[in-house]
Parts: sequence; structure tokens; C-alpha cells
Amino acid sequence: MTFIEPYLHHYGLLALFIIIYLESLGAPMPGESALIGASLLAADGQLSIVGIFFVVVCAAVMGDSTGYLIGRFGGRAVISRYGRYVGMTEDRQNWIEGLYEKRGAWVVVGARFVVILRQLNGIAAGSMGMRWPSFLAANIVGGLLWAAVWTIGPYMFGDVIAERLHLNLHGAPS
Repeated sequence: MTFIEPYLHHYGLLALFIIIYLESLGAPMPGESALIGASLLAADGQLSIVGIFFVVVCAAVMGDSTGYLIGRFGGRAVISRYGRYVGMTEDRQNWIEGLYEKRGAWVVVGARFVVILRQLNGIAAGSMGMRWPSFLAANIVGGLLWAAVWTIGPYMFGDVIAERLHLNLHGAPS
């Protein structure tokens, strides 16, 4: 959190939006850490918790949706050409495609809570041919749930957790 905090202080919700959007698009960014840090800053009165929630939901949904479009219109060709270098055989691709066909909405919602899957979720769903309306609905639900957990949890219980772990969240000497 210490390396993210200066950006949150200086750029506020814009920094949070960029981090979450890029992470949701597939970039290796500290999205969850930034969200938890922003929620702790909100608990200290430095940021708006409502603003954080709104920004995070929008950034998460937009990032995953951009990833979906990239996957939908270019992912299949990339997988066909380079998939073998990362273990993506035709059988594995067919299995993943079937998973998205049968349980795509659950995969999209659940992936939001798992590092790596969160970053690749939109691209994978688009590449595997998941239907846009199903993806978008699941993406919105996943974004809302994920934002709620990691915004409200640290905001409500950050002091309790910090006290138990002997952390200093308010800048006062410990």
C-alpha cells in the first residue's frame, strides 16, 4: 500500500480508476491493493467511499469489457498462432470454450475474485465466444460484488484489523 498511497493522495479517484481499469484489461497492476488502500483512506476521511465504489465498479466493468472486445475480435487468432507456446492445445481450448458456454456467467463473476483470472477474464470470455449480453450482465454483477467486498470490508473493519495486526493507519506514532 505504501507505494500506491502517494498516487491516491495526489491523483485521488483518477489514479484508482486507471489502476483498476488497466488491471481489469489484463495489465499486472495492484488493483485490489489500491482498492483496499483507497477504502482505508476513506475510513480516515481522506476519500469518499461512495466515490470509490462508483469509480471501481465503472473501471472494473469497462476494463473487462475492453478486454472482451479485444478477445472477441483478435483473441482467437492470437490463441491459434501462439497458444501452443503457453500450453493452449486445441483440446484445452475446446474445454475452456465449453466451460464458457455452460457456466460462463459463473466464471466471469467468480474470476473477479481470483488474481490472474481477474486480469484475463474479459479477454478469455471474448476469445472463447461468450455471448456479449451474458458477459456484460455477469461482468456488472461481478464488478458490483467485488467492489462491495473490497470497498466496504476495509472501510468498516480496517481499524479492527489494523489493531489486531498492530498496524498504524492514521499516521500517528505507534
